[in-house]
Amino acid sequence: MIMRIMLTILMIGILLLSACTIDVKPSQTEHPKPPRLPQISGKGEPPLSQDELNGTQELRKFSSAAELAEFLSRNQPVTGYGYDSGMMRGDVIEASMNMVAGAPMMEKSLGAGAGASEYSETNVQVEGVDEADIVKNDGKYIYTLSGNKLVIIDAYPAENAEIVSETEIKGQPKNLFVNGDRLVVFSQDNENVLVFQEFDIIPRPRYTQETHAYIYDISDRSDPDLVADFTLKGAYFQSRMIGDYVYFITKENVYYYSHFVDMPVLKESGKTIIRPEVYYFDNPEDQYMFHTIASINIQDEDEADAKTYMLGYSNNMYVSKNNIYITYQKNFPMWYTQNYNKERFYDVVLPLLPRDIQKKINDISEDESLNSYEQWDKISSVLQDMYNEMDEDDKEDFIEEMMKAVQEYDLKFEKERRKTVIHKIAIDDGMIEYEAKGEVPGSLLNQFSMDEHGDYFRVATTMSIWTRSGGSETYNNVYIMNKDLDIVGSIEDIAPGERIYSTRFIGDRLYMVTFKRVDPLFVIDLSDPENPEILGKLKIPGYSDYLHPYDENHIIGVGKETGTNQWGGTSIRGVKLALFDVSDVENPEQIDKYEIGEAGTDSEALRDHKAFLFDKEKNLLVIPIREVKGRYYDGERGYYRNRVWQGAYVFEVTENGFRKKGKISHGEEDDQYYWGSPSAVRRSLYMDNVLYTISAKYVKMNDLSDLDEINEVELPYDRNYYPRPVYY
Repeated sequence: MIMRIMLTILMIGILLLSACTIDVKPSQTEHPKPPRLPQISGKGEPPLSQDELNGTQELRKFSSAAELAEFLSRNQPVTGYGYDSGMMRGDVIEASMNMVAGAPMMEKSLGAGAGASEYSETNVQVEGVDEADIVKNDGKYIYTLSGNKLVIIDAYPAENAEIVSETEIKGQPKNLFVNGDRLVVFSQDNENVLVFQEFDIIPRPRYTQETHAYIYDISDRSDPDLVADFTLKGAYFQSRMIGDYVYFITKENVYYYSHFVDMPVLKESGKTIIRPEVYYFDNPEDQYMFHTIASINIQDEDEADAKTYMLGYSNNMYVSKNNIYITYQKNFPMWYTQNYNKERFYDVVLPLLPRDIQKKINDISEDESLNSYEQWDKISSVLQDMYNEMDEDDKEDFIEEMMKAVQEYDLKFEKERRKTVIHKIAIDDGMIEYEAKGEVPGSLLNQFSMDEHGDYFRVATTMSIWTRSGGSETYNNVYIMNKDLDIVGSIEDIAPGERIYSTRFIGDRLYMVTFKRVDPLFVIDLSDPENPEILGKLKIPGYSDYLHPYDENHIIGVGKETGTNQWGGTSIRGVKLALFDVSDVENPEQIDKYEIGEAGTDSEALRDHKAFLFDKEKNLLVIPIREVKGRYYDGERGYYRNRVWQGAYVFEVTENGFRKKGKISHGEEDDQYYWGSPSAVRRSLYMDNVLYTISAKYVKMNDLSDLDEINEVELPYDRNYYPRPVYY
C-alpha cells in the first residue's frame, strides 16, 4: 500500500513538473503536437528560433563592435548573461577591429656565459613546446619568482652561488620564460578605469583584469632591462614558447553596455597596437568568454599578433608545435533548461497517454483564448481525472513504463549536455589561424587527456551522468579524431563506475589509470586510428595522478596508496611511487612501489607535472613532499596535531625500482604546519652533479652523489605575501 502511494505521488510529480515551464523548443517526434505550446511568460515566441539556437556551426567574424553588441543583446534573454548599464570606456567605443601587421623577426641573441655542461629543463608534455613556470634555468643562472619579485641567481658553480638581481614585478607574477638573453614574465593585475553610466554626471570606477607580458633584456643579469610591456585584457590562462615565439592566452567575461562592447585589445607600453578580430559561432552559449591568443617574438618586440575567439568557458588546453586546442564542457543556454521539462512532457509523457487524453491536451494547447496558466490548469485537470480512473495495477504498469521512458530521455539529454567542445587553432611562427571544431562525449581531466599524433588528435574522457529521474552512469572513453576533428575511432564504456585519474599518450599507446576501489592501469593500442583496442590491464590498490615514461617498456606513476578501512570502504593513505613494466602489453605489472607518509601526505607533483624532476641518464627522480607522519599533543593550543615535514624526496630509479637517496628540507619541522608554507619545496633542478631545490625561502644546493649540502641562497620572500597558517 505504501509503495502504491509513493508511486502515485511520483507519477503526479513527474506529470506536473514535465509541463510546468515557460517555453519549449519544437520537437522532432511524429506524435500529435500542438502548433504552439503554452507560453507561461505571456511573451509569445521564444527569443530565438530553434534554427538560431542550433546555429550554422560555421566560424564567423564580427565586422564591428556594434555587430557584436547586437549579437549579445539578442542572445542575452536566452543566456541570461551580460550587462546593459550604458557604460563606455576607452576602446569600447571603437566601431571597427583592424589587425595590425607585425615586423619581421630578428636573429636570436647569444645566451649566458660559461655554465654547466648538462642541466635539467622544465618537465613539459610536448617536446619542443616549452611551458612557462615559476622557475627556469639555463645551466648558469636560476630565474625564479619570489613573491612579487623576479630573482636572478648566479647559481653555477654552486659554491659561489649568489643573487645578482631582484626586480619588482607589478601585479601578481604567474610564470616566466627564458630564451637566451631575453626573459618574459606573465603577471596578472587589475586595471582601474573610470566609466560613465547612462546619463550619469560623474564617472564611476570599475576594475578589470589584465595580463602583462613583461619582456626583459637580461644580457646583464645584474640589471634586467624592461624592453616591452604587452598587455591583454583578461585573466592569464596559459602560455607556451615554440622557438622564439611566445603564445599566451587570456580569458575574459564578455561584457556589453547598451550599444557598446568592452572589446579585447593588445597594448604595448599602454598604447593599443592591435584590436584583435573577434571570431565566434552563431549558436548561443550559456556563458560567453573572450579567449584572446597573442603571439610575440621574444627576440623582437615589434613582432606581435592577436586574435580573439568568443567561446564557452574553457578549462583545459593542449598545445603541439603546430596547433592550440582549447576545450570546454558544452554549455546549453538557459533557454534549453527552462524548457526541458515541457519538452520532455510532449516528447515522452504525452505519447504514453491514451489517445483520447492526448486529443484533449492538444485541443487545450491549441485554444489561444486561454492564457498559459489557464491552459495548464485545464491540462492538469485532465491528467488528474485520467489517473483517478485507473485501477492500481494499471497505475503501477503505467508508472513503470513512464519512468523507464523518462530515464532514457534524461540520459540522452545529459549525454549531449556533457560533451566536450574542442577548438583547433593553427600556429606557425607567430601566425594564428582557426582550423576546426569538434565534440566528444564526456569531460577531460587535464592537458594529458589530449594528444596530437601525426594527423590525428586523441582524447580520453570520463562520462558522469546524474539525471533528474534518478539515473546515473559513469564510464570512460577514448576517441581518435582526424585533422578536421571528426571522430574516426573510439572505445567506449571503459571501466564502468570509475573515473579517469591519469592518462599518458606515448606514440601509438595510451596508458590510462581509472579508480574507484582499486587502480586499473589500461594499456590501449592506438596504432590503427579507426580501430583502437585495449591490450591489457592491471588492477592494484591505489591510483596514479601522474604518469611519466621511464623508457618504452616502463612507466612511472605518482599518486596515492589506498587501503581498506574498518567499515570495509576505501581509505586514502600516503603518496605512492609506482614503476610499471609494460613490455608484455597484455599483462602489465607493477614491479616496485614506494609509499611516503600517512593519510594527508601530499605532493605538488600530483597536480603539476612541472614539479616532477626525472632524468634517466642520472637515474634521478625528485618530487616535493608534504609528509604527515604521526601525531603529537600541542600543549600551547590544547589539541593533537599532525607531525608534518616538508621538503623534497630524492630517489635513484632504475628499471628494477626505486631507492631513496635522502631528503632535503628548507625549514625546521615546527615551521611546516600550514598549507602554502614558504618553506615548501616547489621545484627542483640540476646542473652537472648538483641538485638545486627551490622554495619561496631558499635555493639549496646539494651534491647529487651523497646529498651533502654545498650552499644555500636565501630568497627575498615576504612572509605576509603567503597564506595564513591552517592548523591540522
